[in-house]
Amino acid sequence: MLDRLSALPATVGTVLAATVTAGALLAATPVLAQPAATSMAAVAAKIQPHRAIYAMSLGSARNGSKVSDVRGRMMFEWADACDGWTTEQRFQLRFVYSEGDDMAMNTNYTTWEAKNGLRYRFNVRKLVNGELDEEVRGEANLQADGAGSAQFTKPEPQEMELPAGTMFPTAHTLAILDHAERNEPFFTRTIFDGSDAEGPTEVSTVAGKPGAPKEAGKDPLLKVGKSWPVRMAFFPLQSDSAQPEYEMSLRLLENGIAESMQIDYGDFTVNAVLEKIEALPKSGC
Repeated sequence: MLDRLSALPATVGTVLAATVTAGALLAATPVLAQPAATSMAAVAAKIQPHRAIYAMSLGSARNGSKVSDVRGRMMFEWADACDGWTTEQRFQLRFVYSEGDDMAMNTNYTTWEAKNGLRYRFNVRKLVNGELDEEVRGEANLQADGAGSAQFTKPEPQEMELPAGTMFPTAHTLAILDHAERNEPFFTRTIFDGSDAEGPTEVSTVAGKPGAPKEAGKDPLLKVGKSWPVRMAFFPLQSDSAQPEYEMSLRLLENGIAESMQIDYGDFTVNAVLEKIEALPKSGC
């Protein structure tokens, strides 16, 4: 889930939030060994499949920013499909620019990811002002060392090599929780999410000290033992810039629910506040 707001196009920004201090330091952190299967299984057992609604709004705009307002909703669904995890994200956002123009964006992003983290399918459809702007579809496969390939059928047929150590998004979310539980807060991974045809992204992550959920009184699903402040910086592999393309911060619960999020694009930030949460069934497989 943590990487998927990148489904928004770079011209408007990308969505989710985090790290401001970690940037180049985290990018230089060596890739750590893959988490042990037993450790990851324990983390996955705590995951609560759920459907969440977030209110999206402009957090701040720096001097010179072309964005003057952002409003909308995001629906995020994380479901247990027995042999895999399925996710769906739907965005309905309106961007207002300082020149007075505005833009309505609707994005639907659905994925299936094998629970062993080695197979992945993705489908993205983006509308801008009611017109189809982009459609991305395909699948990807990894070997045990994380090397593999992605095959796109849209926007045009192509095959892309994925470097060793690559992870898919749900596996990355589980790895964040695993590192947080083991008090290993700093790590960097190459993530492929299929949100566009540009390829994988290097994501540098730091998880803060655990604490109680801040919004536990709102819903029983938020009443868990631990939550962590998580910060991430996103660096496209094809870029030589020392600065991240965007950064994200969120409050992540041990059951995989995000209490809140903020995305920092440099000249403006977008906040996502949890409005509604409901449980989905576990597969029982």
